[in-house]
Amino acid sequence: MMDQLAVSPLMLGLIGGMFLLLMVFAGLILNLQYGPRARLRRRMEAVTGVSLTGGRKGAAQGKAQPGGGRKKAIQTKLKELEQQRKQQKAVSLKQRLIQAGLQVSPRGFVLIGLAFGAFSAVVYYLMGYNPIGIPLVLVAMGLGFPRLVLKKLIKRRQKKFTANFADAIDVIVRGIRSGLPVGECMSIIGREFDDPVGPEFQLLIEGQKLGMTLSDVLDRALTRMPTNEVKFFAIVLVIQQQTGGNLADTLSNLSNVLRERKKLKDKIKSLSSEAKASAMIIGSLPIVMTLLLFLVKREYITTLFTDPVGQIMILIGLGWMGTGVLIMNQMVNFEA
Repeated sequence: MMDQLAVSPLMLGLIGGMFLLLMVFAGLILNLQYGPRARLRRRMEAVTGVSLTGGRKGAAQGKAQPGGGRKKAIQTKLKELEQQRKQQKAVSLKQRLIQAGLQVSPRGFVLIGLAFGAFSAVVYYLMGYNPIGIPLVLVAMGLGFPRLVLKKLIKRRQKKFTANFADAIDVIVRGIRSGLPVGECMSIIGREFDDPVGPEFQLLIEGQKLGMTLSDVLDRALTRMPTNEVKFFAIVLVIQQQTGGNLADTLSNLSNVLRERKKLKDKIKSLSSEAKASAMIIGSLPIVMTLLLFLVKREYITTLFTDPVGQIMILIGLGWMGTGVLIMNQMVNFEA
């Protein structure tokens, strides 16, 4: 394998040229995505849910019928949210990109992923490994890895939003008790809070300025940030608009509930930390042992990477290892 790499300066030039071509290609895509027209179009779609090519998407089912009391209104709103959740069970790639806060189109995301997968497959082939693994590398690095990163970004953004959401509700409560309207309180949150809380509230205000109803802008907020906390907030505001009542006290109670939920999640995290540490140790043990054998007796472990049978065994072992890691991850993760 080392001889093959040493006698191929042309291959090294090919890798460098391909890498440069991919960088230029990615630069062109990012330039198109971050242009002034693209930024304006994405802003309008995020606020109103209106696509420049397809019309209105995700419109609200309509308001609940007046009358029947506060309890009936809550039940009606819960049924509407449940129906929307069933209809949107398969979240589109565009919605995932919005939830992650990425300013890139689905087409650009897919092209960048495929380019990265092709580059990884070329590097894998030039390293002298068995060509039978090229399709696996192409699929894993071109389709699986970008979506895994996207999922992590969505979770991190939702976690950051939830951590500061109770403080934002407290700002609304104090503003209402001081005599400010709800819209002005939301504007203060949009100006003063960092991403993602501030921009999300700013989109709510911009949607109402464009003539959208409160129910519509809250439905769009649930699409961008599909967390239980935002769902509770949407239900409170919609029911308050329909039935009336003391909004400050209701939002204060909601803030207390959200803080108690956070305490419960922190408690679950501390109780499951030992199991997570054990899972990390077990999952990293094969990799650590391989590295130790490579340092102690390199010729003994190198056969596993150079022999075709050994390479197939590595692929099978990685598959089983990945399955075990996923199972252990499900065993130690709990939802509050």
